[in-house]
Amino acid sequence: MRALFVGGTVDNSELDLDGKEPPVHYPPNTGGGQSRYRLHAIGKQGDQPVYAIYGAPDLSDEEVLRVADERGYARRFEAPPQALA
Repeated sequence: MRALFVGGTVDNSELDLDGKEPPVHYPPNTGGGQSRYRLHAIGKQGDQPVYAIYGAPDLSDEEVLRVADERGYARRFEAPPQALA
């Protein structure tokens, strides 16, 4: 599964994630009070997650999803993002 980042210092970066479900925050455990990216949406093919969209702490859900749409993640991975409730 790919982690895709919107905003902040790693904007438009990607990395591979292990596991069946993406962590709610990235990095998962900093222990140092560092701001972490928050999971906003997951793109799935069937019930298999193929990408996770993380947003910088200062961005709204709407802004993160707007940028993800502009970048064409759904088309690239052939899986529409499912926003988290």
